[in-house]
Amino acid sequence: MKKIIFPLLVAFLLGTGAVRAQDNSELFIADMLTLADNFAKPASEGAAYQASAGWYSSAATLEKWDFRLSVHGNALFIPDDRKTFPLSNADLQLLEIEGSQNVRLPTAFGTQTATFFSGEVTFENPVSGNTETRAVRFKGFDGIDRDYVPHAFLQVAIGLPAGTEVTVRAMPQVTIDDVTASTFGLGLKHNFSQYFLNYSPEGFQLAAALTYSKFDVEYAFDAIEVEDLVMMNLIKVDAHLWMAEAIASKQWGAFELFGALGAASSSFDYVMGGDGPALITVNTQLQELGDVEAYFKTDLGFNIHLGRFRLSAMGTAGKFFNANLGLHVRI
Repeated sequence: MKKIIFPLLVAFLLGTGAVRAQDNSELFIADMLTLADNFAKPASEGAAYQASAGWYSSAATLEKWDFRLSVHGNALFIPDDRKTFPLSNADLQLLEIEGSQNVRLPTAFGTQTATFFSGEVTFENPVSGNTETRAVRFKGFDGIDRDYVPHAFLQVAIGLPAGTEVTVRAMPQVTIDDVTASTFGLGLKHNFSQYFLNYSPEGFQLAAALTYSKFDVEYAFDAIEVEDLVMMNLIKVDAHLWMAEAIASKQWGAFELFGALGAASSSFDYVMGGDGPALITVNTQLQELGDVEAYFKTDLGFNIHLGRFRLSAMGTAGKFFNANLGLHVRI
């Protein structure tokens, strides 16, 4: 009897393993996460620099209960090494690169690509309950093909007692070239020069600031679909940034020079947009790709004072270079 049962048990286990092995949808999802991570990571790093730029253009603070309204134009310049990434078939578990073993693909900042991926995805159809196989073929993600990424935002600052200033930053959703961005932030600045001997408002100014920024950016792409399983057409990057910086400035008449050194910690979350029963699984696994990064950045710029108005220009340097122009009016 044992001689009969044992071969039957082995056959059953092997048969069960073969059935399970037919479902390779997890491998397809893993490959899509590999592509999405490499595509979006430079964008998340760039979002952190966009969120950290332009907060303050002077170490001086507003008088108590004074207001300042500011309109900023921002441009994040993209270095060439953030526009492409290498990929080989060895990096993929199910999909294959058509016509090549190794390619360079565009990131979100890069140009368009002619590279196609193909494979066969086997999965249990959630509607029929049957195991089905779908041939999938799609073109790699296209970047926005820009050397710089522009965006604008508004800031409102209010002077508080004891040489302190609170700033609120906001920008509603704006779409440029299939890229949608929005931001919100809150900053606190305190002037330390007031504690110096022989302090003068026209003299050297030194301040410290702490800011929090939330920067959301969405990149749309041609839909990638496995019928009855998943459709993806958008990747969203949610960036959260904490920054502390020291600011120094000195004014000579209508001209003011300023500089700052900041330390920032940023965290990123990815969300894939689309439809289908597997999209929840995709986004659950995408959360594991979220990252936390710390970096330093420097600001250098100048102001031109014209009565209640002020024009500012500044550059922020680090992994990226960001240029910022601002128009400020004191109320």
